[in-house]
Amino acid sequence: MPSFPLYTADRIRAVVDLTDLGEPVTEAFIAFSTTEGARTPVMVLPVADGGDSHVKAAHLPGGRHFLVKIANWFPGNRTRGLPEGGGFVALFDASTGAVTALLEDEHHLSDLRTAAAGAVCARAMSRPDSTRATVLGTGRQAELQARALTLVRPVRQIHVWGRDHRRATPLADRLGQDLPHVDVTAVSDPERAMRRSDIIVTATASPTPVLLGSWLRAGQHITALGADDPAKRELDGTCLHRATRVIVDSRELALRYGDIHAAIARGEVTEDRIDGEIGDVLAGRVPGRHTPEDITVAKLIGIGPQDLAAAETALALLERTSG
Repeated sequence: MPSFPLYTADRIRAVVDLTDLGEPVTEAFIAFSTTEGARTPVMVLPVADGGDSHVKAAHLPGGRHFLVKIANWFPGNRTRGLPEGGGFVALFDASTGAVTALLEDEHHLSDLRTAAAGAVCARAMSRPDSTRATVLGTGRQAELQARALTLVRPVRQIHVWGRDHRRATPLADRLGQDLPHVDVTAVSDPERAMRRSDIIVTATASPTPVLLGSWLRAGQHITALGADDPAKRELDGTCLHRATRVIVDSRELALRYGDIHAAIARGEVTEDRIDGEIGDVLAGRVPGRHTPEDITVAKLIGIGPQDLAAAETALALLERTSG
């Protein structure tokens, strides 16, 4: 028998919710950007049939734990009747290297911390009077992002668009039932929906842009989080040019993966297009928005300190409910 606790996905889902992670993720962003010696290595392993495995680690000097996470995502599992996400999180004692706990979360903590990160960015960078949103994507993350927005902004209307419209309709129906004070509609015309929105979230696995800069208007905020490896891209170069503020979770990772990486590789923008990290914004080091007319972009790849914060929060909740 192992000398450390093993928590399964069912147990974790029963205890940890989206609302538990907002402040821990905020603190993780700040710590990552302001702590000298913070470490968050990432490896992305493409696998067959569009699947991939993300291996992330995190350590913040002075912290109690360090973390190693394996998060698998296999979209082809939809047709097999299997979960799309899988993997586990391992927490280690930062002083001894001993295993503290193994969380076999089946991507649940990754999903929640990403949704919490989206909410943190919207709270920090979107206009406080934002009431209309568009979510591009139809998977689990798109659903969580829509819910997360309602926690931080007075959203009263959400448009849902997907590359497969047949999946957008049932998602809009579920959200409409769970968010009775929000008008949720599946749309087939993303340009029209986005032109009317205050906040736009992209949560797709698209290899080509799904959001064009020519569709944007003054005052909007965009959180882009689906393109997290070198083969994915959701924003075109015009979007990055028109944005008055481009903020990332990690400057290093944004230059290696996703939309900014792709735009630089094509000569559309240069590295100085990045205005800072979200941790800098939250710490008051750089502004997320200068004026109500700014077009702001938060580009998220996903950083290990988010996972570390989520895992430590989950472990505390699990230990409390087990006692």
